[in-house]
This record gives sequence, structure tokens and C-alpha cells, in this order.
Amino acid sequence: MAWSDNLTGAALAVAQCDESPLRVMAGPGTGKTFAMKRWVTRVIEDGAEPHRILAVTFTRTAAADLVKELANLGVEGCEDIRAGTLHSHCFSLLCRQEVFEFLDRWPRPLITFKSYGVLRFEAEPLIHDLNNKHVFGDTRNRTKRILAFEAAWARLQSDEPGWTQNGVDQEFEDKLIKWLTFHRAILVGELVPLTLSYLRNNPECPELGAFDHVVVDEYQDLNKAEQVLIDQLAQDAKRVIVGDIDQSIYSFRHAHPDGIIEYHATHANTHDELLVQCRRCPTRVVAIADSLIRRNHPAGAGPRLNPMPGNPGGIVKIVQWVSSEEEANGIAKFVTHLTIDQGYAPGQIMILSPRRKLGYGIRDTLLEQNVPVHSFYHEEMLEGEGTQRGFALLALAANPEDRVALRFWLGYASPTWRSNAYKKLMKHCDETGQSPWSALELLASGAVEISGTAELVKRFKELRAELAAIAPLEGTALIDYLFPESEEENNAVREAANLAGVDEQNLRETYEALTSVVTQPATPDEGEYVRIMSLHKSKGLTSKAVIVAGCIDGLIPYLQADWTPAEREANIQEQRRLFYVVLTRATDILIISSFATIDRQLLHKIGARVKAGYEKQARTISSMFLQELGPSAPPPETGRGWLERNFE
Repeated sequence: MAWSDNLTGAALAVAQCDESPLRVMAGPGTGKTFAMKRWVTRVIEDGAEPHRILAVTFTRTAAADLVKELANLGVEGCEDIRAGTLHSHCFSLLCRQEVFEFLDRWPRPLITFKSYGVLRFEAEPLIHDLNNKHVFGDTRNRTKRILAFEAAWARLQSDEPGWTQNGVDQEFEDKLIKWLTFHRAILVGELVPLTLSYLRNNPECPELGAFDHVVVDEYQDLNKAEQVLIDQLAQDAKRVIVGDIDQSIYSFRHAHPDGIIEYHATHANTHDELLVQCRRCPTRVVAIADSLIRRNHPAGAGPRLNPMPGNPGGIVKIVQWVSSEEEANGIAKFVTHLTIDQGYAPGQIMILSPRRKLGYGIRDTLLEQNVPVHSFYHEEMLEGEGTQRGFALLALAANPEDRVALRFWLGYASPTWRSNAYKKLMKHCDETGQSPWSALELLASGAVEISGTAELVKRFKELRAELAAIAPLEGTALIDYLFPESEEENNAVREAANLAGVDEQNLRETYEALTSVVTQPATPDEGEYVRIMSLHKSKGLTSKAVIVAGCIDGLIPYLQADWTPAEREANIQEQRRLFYVVLTRATDILIISSFATIDRQLLHKIGARVKAGYEKQARTISSMFLQELGPSAPPPETGRGWLERNFE
């Protein structure tokens, strides 16, 4: 079909635009993917070579979908388009040009996540090994420095990425790179700074000028270093950036909505197109979402999202349950009602919960009612200490010379991560050229002595015994040994293993499959099951029925007591943008759910902030965002009353 078939209005204006750079401001559900797809189709029909088109997407799934949809349109050569995430493009570029080898670096990603302001799992011993509290600050401040390093030290939109800002940053970077080099590892976020440095320092490299057309989706979620990298890759190419300041939700990666707002100031002759008519959502959902997000803008600024004329009003309910347990039971009954009485397929239902444990409560209740369901909290699946231990063993069983996993194992269960002893081991390895594993073998046999390393040797001997037990296992037996079903904290990793099909895989394949799930989680698209996930995970997804659970102050929004007034306001605005994203996933039904009480032990486990007290059940109040939904929102009602009316 021709690129312009059935195109009208704003979508046609975007697809036919030949101006460069082109900035498309596109609200949720306004057809930006549709317009981007037609733009690419047009430039190929006009003679562009597909292999000289770079399409940067936020997820691997979005990239695959773009190419698939172009193929369905009959676009010849679309499989040659370089479509993918920016990090995947960086990884392939660095590998292709052997940059890792030149820099004596290894493309082994450090698996980590942030909890209570500190990087955990494989990055936690790194943070303790960089311990210089008087210079680098406490573990939270060291985490902030690592995140700034991953953003090429561009903490603000006004910063120029690529250079440290002071002597302390430089000292920290030197020690960080030394640690990563010794452990033959990289930080996932480091791929962008490494690529940016390579392109800047090698002006004759083939990657500069490799593309004639560059299109970037979700531009508002790029930090300054990523934006500059795009400029390097694009150079003389025609550029299209697509995004929405109201969907910018990644400030923890130093991404700011200012990046897309100020684009025209640094890119001359920027041409703008605007997509504001929501084709996806019912009109009532659009009305409450628009009322919410307008709180982030000056009074009188006008609507941010307009309804599509002719779209149905949709069903919107705001309900509050007596307790979190009652919420889980009530939501499960509503899902059963949708699938049995209303004819919805399980895959058309999406449940969003701000905390994994709340999501698991709903999931387990659904399983009890024989409703097919999967949870997608892969970003949190390594939070449990036992799960981390099992994953480290899996990594070492796959490769005993995995220095990152070995470092974790040696320090595991120690509040100091045995940093002093480990520094002595590192010093010995630097002086002798031995690997940590080889040095520990010699220490264990008594052939070498290093004072103060007895605890490391003890842990190493325990490791060898564990690896001997693992050696004959594979598939399901291996997963059951490393991540016992009896331990609740293993639920997420076991579910990920099941989805990855590790039951028939050998040990190495199992490790690679689970590592891929953790470091490159795929978008949880529709399947034959109900999907349960975090609010952030819903970005880019749609569903006929969307249920938002746990909408209480202290979770949505989450506020830290030590934030300054400015930090508090900035975080409220970002979490309001996140809630806006969540509301606009629904195409038919939207349920916003909260609870009035929660078990205080569970409260502490999920890190919610509510009023202090000693009662077993802590009191909560519904999210402050509910009062911002405007006059189109229905009045909140009790969950029990809704249930008694058979969800009418």
C-alpha cells in the first residue's frame, strides 16, 4: 500500500513532512507509532536505503513491532532497518569495532537495581569497595555518583556530557573504572558514555555518517548524554524525534522533559508537529487524564489531551476496599466476572500495582480461582537475598572465572562485604597476574598465604562444595535447587524461568536466558493470561481493561521524608506524569482501586510511607491524585458495595 493511504489530519502532516529536524509532540494514544511507521514507509518509497535508516525505540519489542508492521505493509527491505534500543545499538557498535578489546574492557553487564537509594546485588560490593566516606559520601551518594557516571556526568540538561565536573568526580571515575576493568565487567548504562567517547575521539570511524535518516521515539526519556549521542550518530541525516513532556518518567536516569522542550534551541530550523487527539482511550478516561496532567502546567494553559470524537465514554470506577487483602480478593472476583460473565479474554486484562508484594497477592488469588495470570516484576526479581545467592551460584556454575559473581559470593552476608580482606586479594592478583579464582585455589591449598583473608577462603571452599552439587543438574531441577519454590522471594525468578522456557535448557543456556530477562526485559505483550506489573512497566502498552491497585498516599505518590520542598514538588510532578501514563493504557474499562488499611508488617516490606503507629493494621488514605481527576471522574465508592451490585 502507498504510504499516504487513509492518512488525514495531523498523522498525514507528520508522515509527509520532509523538514529536518522534525519534532513531533505526541500525547498518549494519539497515533505516534502509526505516523512514524508511515514516515519511514514514505522515505523508503522515495528512495531511501533501509540499511541507512536508524530507528531508536525504547524497548526491543517496539523495534520488532515496527519492522513487523512495515513488513505487513509490504515495505521492501524493511528488515534491513537498524531498529532497536540505543543501548543495543551501542553494544553492537562497540563489539563490532572491538572497542572493548582496545580499552581492556569486557562486555559482561553488572546486574543491579536500586532499592532505598542504593544500587544492590552485583553493584553492592562495588559500592563498598569504593568506600571513602569522607570523599565520596555514604552508599547513597556513591550510588548517585555511579548514576551520574552512566549519564557521562551530565546531571542536568544544561551540562555537557563526557567530562567530570570536579576532582572528586574524576577520582571516583578512576577508581570505578579500575574496579570494573579488574572484574571484567561494564555497567549497562556505561554503554552510552563509551560509545560517545569512541565517536568523539575517532572522527573517521565508519559509524559517523552511516545513516541518512534517524528517527527516535520517546525522546523525553533520553538523558543529555543519550541526546548528544543521537546527534553524533545523525550528523547530516534527516532527523525525527517523537515524544511527550507529559510522559517523562525517568529522572533517576537523569532524563528531563527539558530535553525535548528545549530541542529547538540547540537544533536550528526545528519543525514542529503536534498530535493531541487520543484515538486509543474512551472519552471519560481522556477527560480525567487531561484534568490530572494539567496540574503540571500553568493555570489556563489549555487541554493537554483531547478525546477522539465518536469514541465511547468507557467505564471508569474508583473504589476503596477495607484492607489490602480485601482489595486482592475483590479485584480477583472482578477479573473472574470479566472473563466469565463479560466475555473478556484474560490477555485483555492488565493489573498495575506499585509494589511487587501487592501484585503477588492479587496474582495468587487469581491462581486460586484458576484464572491464567503472569506477573512481570522482573526488575525486582533479584531483591531477595536468597535469590541473589542462587543467581550468583548459577553464574559461577556457568563460568567459575566470572569475577563479578565471585566478588558477590565472597562478600555475601557480611555488612562490610569483607572489603578489607578483598582489597588484599585484589592487590595480590595485581602483583602476580593471577585471577581471583586461581589465587583462592592457592590460598585454599595452603600454597599461598595472605593475612586477613581467612573468611574469603572459607567462603571459597563453601562455593566449591555448592558447585559440585550443582554440576549434574539442569533445567527444572537446577531451578528448584537454586531457587526453591518454598521461598516466596523466589517467585519472580521462577516465573521468569518458566516464561523463558528453561525446563529443557542446560546450565549455560539457563544462565544466559535469565540474564537476558533481567538486563533486557521484554515488554509483556498480550498472551493467554492476565498481566500484572509495575506502573513503569506499563509504558507503551494498551489493554481493554486496566486495573490500577494500591492507589494510596505513600505509594502513589511515594514521598521521602528528607526531600527538600523543591525535590518534593519535582517528584510529585514526575509521579503525576507516571499516573497519567497508567490511566491512558485503557481502551474500554479503567478501575482505580485503593484500600483503607494494611498489615503493618507488609507495609514495612513494601516501603510505603503512612502514619506511624503500633496497631497491627495501619490506616491509609487514597492517593492525592484522585482529587485531581476533575468533574468527569465518578465519585469514589466502597469496594464491598460495588461487589454486592455485581460490579455495576
